[in-house]
Amino acid sequence: MASVSASHLILFIASMMIAASVAGVFTDSIGQLSGAISEQGFDVSSDVRTDVEVISDSGSDAIYNSTSATITLYVKNTGTERLAAEPGELDVLVNGQFVTDYTVTRADGDGDWQPGTVVRLDIQRSLALDEDHRVQLTVNGDQEVFEFRT
Repeated sequence: MASVSASHLILFIASMMIAASVAGVFTDSIGQLSGAISEQGFDVSSDVRTDVEVISDSGSDAIYNSTSATITLYVKNTGTERLAAEPGELDVLVNGQFVTDYTVTRADGDGDWQPGTVVRLDIQRSLALDEDHRVQLTVNGDQEVFEFRT
């Protein structure tokens, strides 16, 4: 009789230890999952608040200067997120090729790229004349495509 109670006690203690271990693992996993969801929510919120528009006229002769091999675009921050007006914050592709040689300047002064303000984007790239070209800008996940003819 005592041996049955002792074996039941051992099984009960073992099952309690296993349950406590499982509960500890679940608690830790749920905590990590909660943190990851919070971070992803913040990133998605930032992406949703980011919106830019290329406001340059695609038919203008001022887009491409063949003498200096410079593409000049004016881009407006139409979202609610404050953006940095500096190289490295934008991903720029010209005709499908990644470009790192570009400058970003606020059209109306210095500082951050506030909502409603415009930046001037000067991209150094030689282009063939009398052809169609495409510039893709990516800012915080927001993509804008600008097509023009030289």
